[in-house]
Amino acid sequence: MAPISNINALIIDMDGVLWQGSTPLPGLNEFFSTIRALRLPFILATNNASLTLEQYIDKLEQMQVRVQRSEILTSGMATAHYLAQQHDPDSTRVFVIGESGAKLPLLEQGFTLTDIDDIRNDKRDSGADIVVCGLDRELSWDKLATAALNIRAGALFIGTNGDVTLPTERGFAPGNGATLAALEAATGVKPTVIGKPEPIMYQQAMAILGTTAAETIAIGDRLDTDILGAVRADMRSLMVLSGISSQQDIATVDYEPTWVMQDIREVTEMLKQ
Repeated sequence: MAPISNINALIIDMDGVLWQGSTPLPGLNEFFSTIRALRLPFILATNNASLTLEQYIDKLEQMQVRVQRSEILTSGMATAHYLAQQHDPDSTRVFVIGESGAKLPLLEQGFTLTDIDDIRNDKRDSGADIVVCGLDRELSWDKLATAALNIRAGALFIGTNGDVTLPTERGFAPGNGATLAALEAATGVKPTVIGKPEPIMYQQAMAILGTTAAETIAIGDRLDTDILGAVRADMRSLMVLSGISSQQDIATVDYEPTWVMQDIREVTEMLKQ
């Protein structure tokens, strides 16, 4: 492995790195105690847009970890920020497949959210200008149909993230990428994805941290999102084997993490040295 040096900030994935579902992974508390003691700035950047910022803060507090609002970035937050830079929220209507973590950031930016069966047509203030799709554990045919009809009528198609699976205590469940695939099949339109492996989230996180790619390390468990996103953002990356991707998976792709470690316990020991 390459020597470890020039670490001035971390961008850390959550699912599969810090926990599985609602179960913290071993070493979680010591990991955070260590980066706090080292005064190492970090952003917890997750592709999972189902929870709000406050819900992630509460989830971490239940695991005896306290973080600041500025230390969390979800793909839902990144999507809302990206769209607000591209469109005037006051005059833009958005239909959301997703949970509170996808909807609340859009509302906070000032977008108007449309309802099921509100379909885009020639009339003003009808349907959605943008369809945003995030993880939705109450997904229905009506939601899919409303999204598909709006996209076919010309609405911009945005995915908060493209993860096809989601790690849970019961195993790997369908992720948002599975819903995006269904909508793409129904409409023939490929979504613009904001979350990893696109570099947008990493770029937003580094802007918050005030650091450059050369001094920031991405920590994640998925080759196809966390690690590929770091490659596209010109960042070094550290893959832990506590989540989805395995050591053997690295041989199947044409990119690789800078470092591979078993879990955050090994990362903690590395940081202490």
